[in-house]
Amino acid sequence: MGESSRRLEVWCAGEDWCSITSTATLIGKKWHTVVIHRLLDNGPLGFNALQAEIGGISSKVLSDVLGDLEEKQLVDREIVSEKPVRVEYSLTEIGESLEPVIEEMQAWGKQHLAAASDEESSIA
Repeated sequence: MGESSRRLEVWCAGEDWCSITSTATLIGKKWHTVVIHRLLDNGPLGFNALQAEIGGISSKVLSDVLGDLEEKQLVDREIVSEKPVRVEYSLTEIGESLEPVIEEMQAWGKQHLAAASDEESSIA
């Protein structure tokens, strides 16, 4: 069975709302979609290059996010060289198939979201 025909197991299979909830659970954390977006735009990247592309993310958080995305079968981790050890991260076929979802999220955000004004952000 090819990777593109493989499906991820979910607890709510068969419910009409399950696909929405499960997809949101897979990519719904703050940095998950950013990592996927950067890998879609740049292709495979090493850890430091990925961190530089994202900006504003600590090494610990990026490491945790990559581990989570790898566990969820959205990201592959490949050791490129042994000495010095160099690791490269890329999207799996399932991860790549999120491209239209990520693009639509970006388009919706550009259309409907604005930066908070200084006054509003100090109130919140």
